[in-house]
Amino acid sequence: MRIIISPAKKMVVDTDSFAVDGLPVFLEQTERLKAALQGMSPAELQALWKCNDAIAKLNVERLSAMDLRRRLTPAIVSYEGIQYQYMAPGVMETAQLDYLREHLRILSGFYGLLRPFDGVTPYRLEMQAKLSVDGHRDLYDFWGDTLAQLLAAETDFVLNLASKEYSRAVEPHLPKSVRFLTCTFGEWKDGKVIEKGTMCKMARGQMVRWLAENNVTNWADIRAFDQLGYRFQPELSNESHDVFLKSGT
Repeated sequence: MRIIISPAKKMVVDTDSFAVDGLPVFLEQTERLKAALQGMSPAELQALWKCNDAIAKLNVERLSAMDLRRRLTPAIVSYEGIQYQYMAPGVMETAQLDYLREHLRILSGFYGLLRPFDGVTPYRLEMQAKLSVDGHRDLYDFWGDTLAQLLAAETDFVLNLASKEYSRAVEPHLPKSVRFLTCTFGEWKDGKVIEKGTMCKMARGQMVRWLAENNVTNWADIRAFDQLGYRFQPELSNESHDVFLKSGT
């Protein structure tokens, strides 16, 4: 089993909490993306990033001094989004961290596919960014089936806890021999499932933590997830989609 999750926009440098296991698999491709970004003007970068002046200034400075091989932070603690706060790797036990090493993969527009303890440096590049590199029209085209091929070489079951923006870089390219199961976390309202961004991120992070705590490796056992008030809904689920609703909704 491999669990895929999205990255977060906000990143930090933390070289003290955990040691880095190694470098990302697709560092050669990342170097090409870095060169393309460094060839753009600050105004072009801000337009690509779709951010305010302060965030643009910070990331232009990061980009100008970027080193992909030194002073690196393990990916799992580099991202600071809500999902990662609920995952809380900083307080996990060794066995749970080892579970993440084996089963968790982080999708990234810049790095492609990351293992939790791959060393990364702060960057800004969302998968849906309209960046043309090496004749490719965007990052989906740039990465192509590369990420899916690596996952398929590792497992025959992918648990998708990533957003649509990121899972789109994997799902269409997986061979039929690999089962792809997406989890939805929502509320029942007006006869349909409603997903709320913040709540989804919380639930995804909590599920990763729960999976690690319970050493879950069988797809059927995922349906026992009952954290943050969510319960599995068999009548709304199917072979490729598990739906969890907040209790009482």
